[in-house]
Amino acid sequence: MKTKILTWVFTLLFLGCQTPLPPDLKPNSVVPGPKLISYQQMELIGFIHFTVNTFTDKEWGYGDESPEIFNPTALDVDQWAQTAKATGMKQLILTAKHHDGFCLWPSQYTEHSVKNSPYKNGKGDVVGEFLAACKKYGLKAGLYLSPWDRNHKDYGTPAYIVYYKNQLKELLTQYGEINEIWFDGANGGDGYYGGANEIRKIDRDTYYGWKDIIAYVKNLQPNIKIFSDAGPDVHWIGNEKGFAGSTFWSTINTDKLTIGASKTDYLNSGDPNGNQWIVGQCDVSIRPGWFYHANQDSLVKTPKQLVEIYYKSIGRNALLLLNLPPDKRGIIHENDVKSLTEFKALIDTSLATDLAKGLSASSNNHRSKHPKFAPQNTLDGDPSTYWATDDNILPATLEIDLGQPTTFDRILIQEPIQLGQRVSEFEIDIMGVQGWLTIKKGTTIGYKRILRIPQTKTNKLRLRIKAANNTVALSNIGLFKSSPKEVSQ
Repeated sequence: MKTKILTWVFTLLFLGCQTPLPPDLKPNSVVPGPKLISYQQMELIGFIHFTVNTFTDKEWGYGDESPEIFNPTALDVDQWAQTAKATGMKQLILTAKHHDGFCLWPSQYTEHSVKNSPYKNGKGDVVGEFLAACKKYGLKAGLYLSPWDRNHKDYGTPAYIVYYKNQLKELLTQYGEINEIWFDGANGGDGYYGGANEIRKIDRDTYYGWKDIIAYVKNLQPNIKIFSDAGPDVHWIGNEKGFAGSTFWSTINTDKLTIGASKTDYLNSGDPNGNQWIVGQCDVSIRPGWFYHANQDSLVKTPKQLVEIYYKSIGRNALLLLNLPPDKRGIIHENDVKSLTEFKALIDTSLATDLAKGLSASSNNHRSKHPKFAPQNTLDGDPSTYWATDDNILPATLEIDLGQPTTFDRILIQEPIQLGQRVSEFEIDIMGVQGWLTIKKGTTIGYKRILRIPQTKTNKLRLRIKAANNTVALSNIGLFKSSPKEVSQ
């Protein structure tokens, strides 16, 4: 009995010596779940546009193409996956069916598919081979199934929706886990339509019954992420240039979104008062077109152009989806691979060494003066730790002592988005000869903001958060000096 009492006393004394935990930081009303956080952490993913259009030299097939023209001479899905992995991509999405209606898998619901092509004497399954390659090289996989079908005789009628759902079921039940399904807004127009050769228009709001289709997809694969203008998980950025807005919120009001008919400027900026967290995805092709065209071999985006896109997508709180169209051989062209390789080297070199990591940070306030919320947490390279202030502290100021004059031209800032996106206005100062000098102003931060500035040399840097929708919290700040090649190219 005496031993138990002593143990109890020592326990109380020990607990009394611990720093009591301060009040938890209250999350915003709209925050991402773990699945969407993991999705955005991929940062860079790839698109594979490949179908009959590759062989007809078109961007949009009419739907009357013979399956016999689909005949890649050296199809190599491993090369697709290896190229993506070497570029730093974490996922690939394949056009399982584009607007022409040709299916890259042997669908039992149509004859307009790879099963009637010369590829592997009709025994091939590009979707299955693609998914196996992604798994082999540790990539997540996604599929694009065009809602529009210029081949199918029933498009525009309720019968086509049954067909479309049947194909979704094939893709989402026969191949294992699919990380993303991609729906776009190109719907209705002229087409072959089983020989009718006519124009068919649909009501984008009602025809597909998107709520039902989304529920159907989620029932088949609960962990899948769905892309469209309206999400519900990932939304189009509003252009095909790969650029998010310089102000970009991950929150958006879904009541204002219609697949195929949403306002592009709204998609490009998001909404600070949005009722849903939907990750912004910046889609762009490495070539002028989305499908391979030989006359564009000299028009592949340069490494410097890809770097520009990187900073205006990933560097603006969005995810980058870069299209890599295989050629008629069925491989990603050498020119594309060369540009991707050099692009990766530039980014890796420019963002390799964080000049601020492990240095000293101070602030005008940190929450309850508890180490859990200390300013030093922004310099540990760990996204799970963060600096936070007491409530209603604005401006919130964080100062980094670089110890000695240090040259940099890239500044990375991150918020702990599990608590929501908060910051709406900030400024960055450096210590100059005559005191603090403002060198950059910005608005949103979110998951990741990378700011490019002229090359700057200083021994102190200060970040001032001037406006936020909740208590200020930042997880990481990094300083980098870009590769001379990135600047000179």
